[in-house]
Amino acid sequence: MSDFHFEREARTPYSEVYTIDDGTHSLGRVDVHYTASATFATLAIHTSVDDERMQAILAAIDEEIVSTADPYREDLVVTVWRGEEVGVFADDSDFDDDDEDDEE
Repeated sequence: MSDFHFEREARTPYSEVYTIDDGTHSLGRVDVHYTASATFATLAIHTSVDDERMQAILAAIDEEIVSTADPYREDLVVTVWRGEEVGVFADDSDFDDDDEDDEE
C-alpha cells in the first residue's frame, strides 16, 4: 500500500487533475491529458520527494489513473518538475484555501 493518495480536482473529457498528498502534507500535483494514442502528464512534486518515492508515484499514476481510464493507450509520457508550493491563487475572492487555515 502506498503512503500517498490522489484526490481528483478536475475532469474534462480529455484530461484530469489530481493533488497528491500523504494525509498530512501536499506532495504534488499531476495533470493528465489523453490523446488518441498516448497519454501525456505533467507531475509537479515537492522538493522533499526523493527519487524512490517519485518512481512509486509515477507507477501509481500509470496503474491507478491512466490504465483505469484508457487501458488501450500506446504510451504514457510524463514530464516531472520538482520544487516547492508557493500558494494557490484564484480570481474568486471567496476562494477558501485550506492551507491558509493551517498558517493562522
